[in-house]
Amino acid sequence: MIPQLRRAVISVPANIAEGFKKKSKPDKVRYMNISQGSLEEVRYYLILAADLGYGNSDKLSDDLDIVSKMLEGYMSSIRKSILMKVPQS
Repeated sequence: MIPQLRRAVISVPANIAEGFKKKSKPDKVRYMNISQGSLEEVRYYLILAADLGYGNSDKLSDDLDIVSKMLEGYMSSIRKSILMKVPQS
């Protein structure tokens, strides 16, 4: 379980960094979405670890909630800017 958790943890900021440098806004959103998926995978492994008796993950879960909300806000902002550029008919 540790290798999977480590991979998912590394994937979150790696995809944020990669998406940040993408030129197109849809690509940026796609990478933030991948990062969000990795974040949920981390959440799952923390819940599993707690269920298996490896400790309490409440503080980390709270931190994941904060990062998730930040990602959602950033993706929402990008989506709105895409919609603003769509020609109205």
